[in-house]
Amino acid sequence: MTGFLLWATVLLLLALLSVGVFRRLGLGATLGYIVGGVIAGPAVLDISGDAAAINQVSEIGIALLLFLVGLELQPSRLWRLRNEIFGLGLAQLLSAGAVLTVLVEMVLGIGWGPAAAIGLALGLSSTAQVLPMLRSTGELNTPYGERAFSILLLQDLALIPLITLTAALSVGDPDSPSGWHMTGMTIAAVIGLVLVGRFLVAPLYRLIGRLGERELFVVAGLATVIGSAALMHSLHLSVALGAFVAGVMLAESPYRHELESDVEPFRSILLGLFFMSVGMLLDVRVILAQPLTVVGMAAAVILLKTAALYPIARAFKSQPGRAITLSMLLSQAGEFGFVLFASAARGSLITTEQASLLGAVVTCSMVATPFLMRLIGWLQRRQPQKHVDLDGPEYSPETNVIVVGYGRFGQTVGQMLMGKRIPVTLIDLKASQIELAGEFGTKVYYGDGTRIDLLRTAGAEEAEAILFCHDDPEFGRDRLEPILEAFPQAAVMVRVFDRRQAMALDGLDVLLLQREVLESAVVMGREALRALGIAEREVGRVEREYRVRDSERLRLQSESGDLKSGMEQSLVHRPLEDNAEEVA
Repeated sequence: MTGFLLWATVLLLLALLSVGVFRRLGLGATLGYIVGGVIAGPAVLDISGDAAAINQVSEIGIALLLFLVGLELQPSRLWRLRNEIFGLGLAQLLSAGAVLTVLVEMVLGIGWGPAAAIGLALGLSSTAQVLPMLRSTGELNTPYGERAFSILLLQDLALIPLITLTAALSVGDPDSPSGWHMTGMTIAAVIGLVLVGRFLVAPLYRLIGRLGERELFVVAGLATVIGSAALMHSLHLSVALGAFVAGVMLAESPYRHELESDVEPFRSILLGLFFMSVGMLLDVRVILAQPLTVVGMAAAVILLKTAALYPIARAFKSQPGRAITLSMLLSQAGEFGFVLFASAARGSLITTEQASLLGAVVTCSMVATPFLMRLIGWLQRRQPQKHVDLDGPEYSPETNVIVVGYGRFGQTVGQMLMGKRIPVTLIDLKASQIELAGEFGTKVYYGDGTRIDLLRTAGAEEAEAILFCHDDPEFGRDRLEPILEAFPQAAVMVRVFDRRQAMALDGLDVLLLQREVLESAVVMGREALRALGIAEREVGRVEREYRVRDSERLRLQSESGDLKSGMEQSLVHRPLEDNAEEVA
């Protein structure tokens, strides 16, 4: 028992340290977990224990991930994505599988049949790596994120045919079920899960909801995921697919959000453990013995998959910038490759050494993904002149208002103006934001809207208003004053990050300096007072008094240049007296 506790402690400390370091470097948690697993593995500390058993247990993390994704996808939304799933997804897998088949045959020389099975396996991407990245950036429900998810879902569905293909080509695994047998079992298992979800699980959650016991939601959520995974695993089918179907069946449940919050911590821990097991299982000796082969194959996989997906994404009307980002995001080989390589080795399609080599290739390609995403971001920031496909504001029609920055803040401002049919020119410097807006049917022009020459081409000399809605805490007097002098007829409004930026711009001929979270914070404070039973008239008095004192405090701070000035104006230091009239 002591040995196990010591082993678990060291493993968790390694995960904490490695993930912390890689998060700090901006490379994401996945790479940190893999590196932590390599350190725990036989190549360094050799404390990994039974890494294969850890890998099997931690695959529940993948199942939990797909369950959570399924909860976010109502059947109606899946139906809407059918063209992306079976069109874009299938085209990606077949094209990537074709070029990788040639690569595998050239490098391993195992014959075209086995090479096709391995090539298609390498054509799969890492669901466990990509989906958390999309969830963390909030892009999973955007058109770009939905395309990535559609491809990954098709790949998960394709796992069954790929296992069938591997079994059909096997010469040393006679106990493997036939392709027709596995297909029938898959259809029967999915139908069974749907029926169980509708007639057993959904009523169970309604019962738990009436009981009001949160712990029972945790137990029921884990039981749903593990039960569906166990069913699929017992039939030698995709564990992740079973969990996903269970999630979709509960997507329209009123308890969906409760399930998400309860299952999420287990998903994070087990998914991290899965990536650590990937690092533990990495045979470093293979890389050291054939470094050029491993690194060269990993690089070739990334390049060939990127090249295969890019024209397909463009054909499905992705903007060029989004198409290349999508292609590189899905350019790694995935965790299901380990399953297929093991099956191929058991069936004598490849040797055990070749399976280890391919496993190292998969791991190296997964390690490269965070670096590729950083490279894309760096190139987009450093080389804005490369966005030749984006129109500059010189192509914009004549408008009354110029909105600089079309993020969360600018979208609200712009849509309110357009709601009254006021012509608006939208300008943004972030190419990905422009492409995303274009996918929703909004035309945004590319450029730095703080440059006088660019504003002039956008028609600022005739504009009635110029609204700076961009998120730039460094936008100061030195940049704003020349704009005010160049376009004196325009009403200028500026979104400011905080009091410091408001103080720096105070005194300029600006119609409005709007702190970006002030109004939303005031609204929440007002609603909190109402929720606590404060009378409506008194709520209004508190809000008015806060605004007056806050304005006075900001004036005193601007005059003195000291953030501590005017503290006596704060409602914290000088609360309101009870309103005698209201109380009476």
